[in-house]
Amino acid sequence: MQTQSQTTLYTSGHQGTESEFGRLAESCGIKEIHYSWATRDIERSHAMEVLDAATLAKGDVSMEIVSKRMGRSYSKVDTIRKVMQLLFHTINHGHQVFAVGWIQEDGTVKGGTGWGVELAKFFNRPLSVYDQKAMEWFTWQQSQWVKDCPVIGHSTFAATGTRHLSEEGKAAIADLFARSFKK
Repeated sequence: MQTQSQTTLYTSGHQGTESEFGRLAESCGIKEIHYSWATRDIERSHAMEVLDAATLAKGDVSMEIVSKRMGRSYSKVDTIRKVMQLLFHTINHGHQVFAVGWIQEDGTVKGGTGWGVELAKFFNRPLSVYDQKAMEWFTWQQSQWVKDCPVIGHSTFAATGTRHLSEEGKAAIADLFARSFKK
C-alpha cells in the first residue's frame, strides 16, 4: 500500500470525474498534476501544468485511427485532438489508470474517456473503470472486463472520466480512496 506523500495523481482537471479525483487527492495529501493547454478553462487549476504546442504534439495521433479504434466519429476536430493529446500525457505519466464512464458492448468506454482507456490498454497499464450504468468497478484483465474492487497501488496514477459524474460515481471514487489509503 502506497502512502499519500509518495503518490501523484495525473488528470486534465476537467469537471466531473477528474475534479472529484483531484478533490479527494488533495484531502488525502496526494500530489496532483492537471495537464491543460493555455486557453483551456479547467475546474482544478491550482496544480495545472500548461503544455505548449510542441509538448502537446508529442501525444498526437491520427483522428482516423482514433475514430476507427473507438468505432465513432468526432466533431470539433481541433478541440478533440487537443483532448486526445492531453489524455496521452495523462495516461503516459500514471502507472495505474482509473476511469469513470460507461463500458459499451464492444468493450470500449463512451466518449473521450474511451480514448484514455484505450491508451491504458495500449500502454499495458493496470486499468479499472467504474461503469455508471452497472454501478460497479471493472478491471481490464486478459483482454476482457472483469468485476473488481480495485485499489490505488502505484506511486503514480491517472484518472479520466465523464463530466456527468453521478452520485454513485462520486461514492465509488470515495470508496476507492478509502480502500487505498486507510488511516
